[in-house]
Amino acid sequence: MRLSRKGLIFGHVIALGWAFCLTNAHSEDAHALIEAAVAYYRGSASVATVEMTIHRPGWERIMTIKAWTKGLKKSLFAVVSPPKDEGNSTLKRGTEMWTFNPKVNRVIKLPPSLMSQSWMGSDFSNNDLAKSDSILEDYVHALIGTETHDGMQVFVVKSLPKPRAPVIWGMQIMKIREDRILLAEAFYDEDLRLVKSMTGTELQVLGGKLFPKIWKMEKADAPNEYTVLDYKALEFRDDLPDRYFTLTALRDPGR
Repeated sequence: MRLSRKGLIFGHVIALGWAFCLTNAHSEDAHALIEAAVAYYRGSASVATVEMTIHRPGWERIMTIKAWTKGLKKSLFAVVSPPKDEGNSTLKRGTEMWTFNPKVNRVIKLPPSLMSQSWMGSDFSNNDLAKSDSILEDYVHALIGTETHDGMQVFVVKSLPKPRAPVIWGMQIMKIREDRILLAEAFYDEDLRLVKSMTGTELQVLGGKLFPKIWKMEKADAPNEYTVLDYKALEFRDDLPDRYFTLTALRDPGR
């Protein structure tokens, strides 16, 4: 049976409508996945002790860091060893960030552009460590595939920046397991070239929930240059006092 021209047009419109609905659904599902993963990673509040190893050809540098987070907008990171780096700390509240250097006894407020810069010479940026809500507010997400990990489904999500969003990454690809655990994240420049990638391994029960004990960030163009975070202790809490996230606390973390 031959379809009329009107019938063909009507059918094409219906098909486009269904395609739009499916795209919207995938977009919403992808956003929900990332929102759940960030909430799982951060919790309502947390206190952690992490060993950071910065590896470069010919040398390694190891630091121990104490970290406090609250919600998606507040975090404080402080170096507790070695002695030469002890006291260096970073405070982030929303889009504002400050650093403290005890050697010069000075607090410096960083512009938003520096939040993506290296933290203490590592391959993690300030935002990488804080896992802030920028990925939720500044990007549009789409589900692009699935994989498996330990018999569980893993969702692959592509995140592209919204127009005029104040971000440096032209694209991010995240792999999130069905139980909300973030397993990997890749960062691309404006030309969609891979710059660095992060993987989480050695899943263990930390702070009462399954969590990657090891996080590794490595450069795409220098595979022998990377930074490893090894969680030595992690505690999730319902809340932390706001005094942990003040300029006073920046000078004396954990006060």
